[in-house]
Amino acid sequence: MSSPITTHVLDTSAGRPAEGVRITLEFLDGEAFREVGEGSTNADGRITDLLDGELQRGTYKITFHVGEYFDAQGRPSFYPSVPVIFAIRAPGEHYHVPLLLNPFGYSTYRGS
Repeated sequence: MSSPITTHVLDTSAGRPAEGVRITLEFLDGEAFREVGEGSTNADGRITDLLDGELQRGTYKITFHVGEYFDAQGRPSFYPSVPVIFAIRAPGEHYHVPLLLNPFGYSTYRGS
């Protein structure tokens, strides 16, 4: 079974998936975030097993550790990480949070 939260990272400056991007997933528990998942993107730039278990209604934060990715390639970049905070209102649905990335900018959206 795949995770109810998935992601896909594309390095738009290289024109290919971003392999090896470390990603953490956190859930807002009271006033603090607690980690509920972690992984790294595969050769296709995807993580399909980020959250093992059921999705809860609430606020989540997915952090893309993109500075590490660019450092490993010897490429300069501006952002050390890209945190994306989003709300889950319908836990029975699937949530796909892609990241379009380049060393000096990014874009994200709710995918399918």
